[in-house]
Amino acid sequence: MCISVDRVIQCANEALASMFGYACPALDGQSFQVLYPTVAEFLRTGERIVPIMSAKGRYSDERIMRRANGELFWCHVSGRALDPQQALGAGVWTFEDVSEKRPVTAELTPREREIAALLVEGKTSKMIARETDLSPRTVEMYRAKLMRKFSASTSTELVHKLMGVTR
Repeated sequence: MCISVDRVIQCANEALASMFGYACPALDGQSFQVLYPTVAEFLRTGERIVPIMSAKGRYSDERIMRRANGELFWCHVSGRALDPQQALGAGVWTFEDVSEKRPVTAELTPREREIAALLVEGKTSKMIARETDLSPRTVEMYRAKLMRKFSASTSTELVHKLMGVTR
């Protein structure tokens, strides 16, 4: 768990620091960007969070994050704005490592990780296209790439594999 202001960690607890492979005080004063696989993913996630936080005052999703040693892992993230009028202002965030049930098994590009995370949320190609400023055809292209990488023959099978569900 941590407290942040403007996407900068003000105070992280030992469990959060340990999960990401840092000494506890090392995260204090750091941008959340150090926990993301790429700067672009950090920026895109911030853009996606703002309208939801502004409307609801809270946000949660599952996404691929990066440990201090560079290892990528699936993480459930939940946050609550202390002032919904300032979506990314002061907030409380919790992180849960879900890599046991959802291992990162294929090398994915940043865009593929983004599309995969949105597919797992149950979003359609049109919804993903709106959220990512891509065309629905481009989203379908990424979905097809993911299906090949995960050897999935249907979209449902792809989502199951992304979630680590075995059949």
